[in-house]
Amino acid sequence: MLRKTMPAMFIFVFMLSYIVLDAGTISAAHELPQVDPAAVHMLDKPLEDLDTEVERAIGEDVMPGAVVAIAKDGKIVKQQAYGYAARYIDSDFSEMENPVQMQTDTIFDIASMSKLFTATAIMQLWDQGAFDLNEPVAQYIPEFAKNGKGDITIKQLLTHTSGLRPGPSKSLYEVEGDREDRLKFAMEDAPQTDPDTDYIYSDINFMTLGVLIERISGQREDVFVREHITEPLEMRDTMYQPPAGLKDRIAATEYQPWTNRGLVWGSVHDENAWALDGVAGHAGVFSTAADLSVFAEMILHNGSYQGIQVLSKKAIKLIQTNWNGDFPGQDHGLGWELNQDWYMDALADENAMGHTGYTGTSIVINPNNQAVTILLTNRVHPTRETVSTNSIRKKVSEKAAHAIYGWSAKGFATFCCKIASRWRIREQYGLTRFGDTFDSSEPI
Repeated sequence: MLRKTMPAMFIFVFMLSYIVLDAGTISAAHELPQVDPAAVHMLDKPLEDLDTEVERAIGEDVMPGAVVAIAKDGKIVKQQAYGYAARYIDSDFSEMENPVQMQTDTIFDIASMSKLFTATAIMQLWDQGAFDLNEPVAQYIPEFAKNGKGDITIKQLLTHTSGLRPGPSKSLYEVEGDREDRLKFAMEDAPQTDPDTDYIYSDINFMTLGVLIERISGQREDVFVREHITEPLEMRDTMYQPPAGLKDRIAATEYQPWTNRGLVWGSVHDENAWALDGVAGHAGVFSTAADLSVFAEMILHNGSYQGIQVLSKKAIKLIQTNWNGDFPGQDHGLGWELNQDWYMDALADENAMGHTGYTGTSIVINPNNQAVTILLTNRVHPTRETVSTNSIRKKVSEKAAHAIYGWSAKGFATFCCKIASRWRIREQYGLTRFGDTFDSSEPI
């Protein structure tokens, strides 16, 4: 009997192995499957051309390395690593004895893209009925009312219309005391303008939102995000304060003698987040292209991914709504930037969402095409005094758009109309090049 069943068992094991291996080089159950571009009606050539663009940017010292991920219809069509994750030991570009090659699963400090996790956590609490978006922040954080900030609302923090200055008036690592003392210092800072009178991209907005999460939930933000976002979505490589054992998988950032940290590698780059023990509302998250693709799919699918509901459909609708109609060119949802062609290129439209990070990271979600582009770089390695990554950010979106719209005559016609519309907008605002007013305080 055993001899007769052996062939059937062998065939079963073989077929199971084939299915697992053929599922698109999936290394974990939560990751998106990888397919050929044609399987989701995209052209190969523009995506292949992107390799040359990224390699050129590395050759021009825009960044030492990068990982690009492009997805459509819930499937990865391109995921590629380039250059080095760690190459230099100081700001003089002295070479490491053994530079570390970039890998597709390299973990990056995503800098201000961390704000997207803060916004998600805030909207999860909103889903629970914990607060109203138009309520004053001071109702939950009484000390925030100092210096005339008593009327600033939660929504104004999320849309950068609170009037708060871009960052604390003093670097937080220079503020005496512990994490609580430094947060108190940041939140008590005087505003720059009155609420709803200007768009000012502000880290203090999101530092405060991080405190709001802690006050309402009783959990520090890193714990809340882990328990309510990354663990349910099985984003195993997304975290604050990565353990030392992961250092070899993490992209190095800046050489910082002024903070007495030397080469920052495995610790958050942002000095203010570092002073807050690596956990802050504006920065501190480390992640991979694969994990961020999952996060993006959750947003694209009305707050749900593989049966896990992270946000309600109503919360997603509020996130995707432009609340900044009074500030042309600064379209903003709740935490997400909208319709910013200075890095979204031809993927930009009124529904397109995204964010950038100072370390050289960016994400673009285009719901109309069910498309996602992710660019992760270590452009601040070994120094922030480098050229802008905006050009390569745009190229990633541009090539993805070409691959999508070039598939059919109808798509190409749509693409041409989008480009013509962009030029009309630039003429309307007196622009001469991309990004003249479609800008942010994360321009590098």
